[in-house]
Amino acid sequence: MPFEKENLMEFLKHVDKELEKEIKIIAVGGTAMTLLDLKPSTIDIDFDLESDDAEELERVLKTIPHGFRIDIFKDGMIFSQQLPNDYSEKSILIRTDFRNIRLFALHPVDIVVTKIGRLNKRDEEDISACIKKFRLTKQEIEKRAEQVEYIGRKENYEINLTYVLKNFF
Repeated sequence: MPFEKENLMEFLKHVDKELEKEIKIIAVGGTAMTLLDLKPSTIDIDFDLESDDAEELERVLKTIPHGFRIDIFKDGMIFSQQLPNDYSEKSILIRTDFRNIRLFALHPVDIVVTKIGRLNKRDEEDISACIKKFRLTKQEIEKRAEQVEYIGRKENYEINLTYVLKNFF
């Protein structure tokens, strides 16, 4: 079931009511793109949180029957990339009117560098959308990608990065 922005917000309202402390949630992947109005919906929910906040969110998710696929990443380790330490500060504020949730979306350049690792057809479409809407430059992406630590075969990431830089600019 695809999740539109409104569905995500409704779900987060329920989560917010059950939280016992304030947490910062950074939407990543397709979830971030949906919140940034880059795509109408996402097929799953992807969040990044600090480890302590992730524990609190996981506790609440166990108490709320939801049936969604929710992937929780911690401390900037998104998919197979460790983002630079400033990824959280670069993230874009989405909503502050929850009681306990501060909701952000991963910055589009960080969305791009995390999608480069896998780089399937949907990732290519997402990268293109980020570049177009946020007018990302080749230099921005290249510089940010140099700061990413890729977990896995580094050569694969470099090949994918070269492909993106060559074919999207």
